[in-house]
Amino acid sequence: MRPILCFGEALIDLHASGIDERGFATGFTPFAGGAPANVAVAVARVGGAARFAGMLAGDRFGDFLLDSLQRAGVGTDDVARTDEASTALAFVALDAHGERSFSFYRDHTADLLFRPSDFRADTFRDIALFHVCSNSMTEPTLAATTREGMQRAHGAGALVSFDLNLRPALWPHGVDPQPLVWPALHLADVVKLSAEEFTWLAVDGEQAALDRLWLGRTRLLVVTDGAGVLRWFHPDAEGELPCYPVAAVDTTAAGDAFVGGLLCCLAELDADPDRIDRLVNKLPRLHAMLRFAAACGALTVTRQGSFAAMPSGDEVLAFMEQQA
Repeated sequence: MRPILCFGEALIDLHASGIDERGFATGFTPFAGGAPANVAVAVARVGGAARFAGMLAGDRFGDFLLDSLQRAGVGTDDVARTDEASTALAFVALDAHGERSFSFYRDHTADLLFRPSDFRADTFRDIALFHVCSNSMTEPTLAATTREGMQRAHGAGALVSFDLNLRPALWPHGVDPQPLVWPALHLADVVKLSAEEFTWLAVDGEQAALDRLWLGRTRLLVVTDGAGVLRWFHPDAEGELPCYPVAAVDTTAAGDAFVGGLLCCLAELDADPDRIDRLVNKLPRLHAMLRFAAACGALTVTRQGSFAAMPSGDEVLAFMEQQA
């Protein structure tokens, strides 16, 4: 299997580890995280070949992230380091149902400093997929770098995956993300949205959003809704699948686990845009891939953390058998 290259941020998720009598956290436990880094770990955990490209700080948190990626089996030859900025932090709060909310500390952090010159000469050689999300589009120069990476991946014959993964708190005050994410959506062969993100994009209705999406390269859109019905769309077809009901502990990395599972399946097929079109004519295979991805996401929410929560391929298959 050719590798899947995930580009963007790796950061520290700080989870509250105790509550005092006033309701304040008494401490925080660091977990390695960051959406594209999570996807890379998800791919590696289920048996795929994963690499991560991004800028890590030269601080101890940067060391922790690099070590965590390597321990998870993710290739880090495309990681750059800098002493000019620190590691981004996300304080994660979980409610009684495991739903998370974030408070970000990401002002001039290392992940924002990656530039086209930081890609190695052979970064895009022989990769199956290049995956990004909108968190690397919140700063103009990094956004241009992200789009250039997507274009280079296409030039190397790889598919491009885009998970919107919208985090409004990461965008500058007063900036509308929509005009900035649509060019990236049009560069992606595979797009993943949450139900809330699909509603956010579909300001003029779902069909108008789909018509606009099909003007670009996209051949498969997947819309997840937690334990709710999963929807998929192709320019010539669409469908729905039920998902796995589980008791959620921490939903932080659920979408990233789903994406990792789906991309691993596409890489196993050595998929290209034409092959994605053919998948729509072989619905059992497409549905099997989406069920596998959904199982990855479902298992992940039953555990705390991001990297630490990702299931192995054997765990996913055993879970699917139990849920059959």
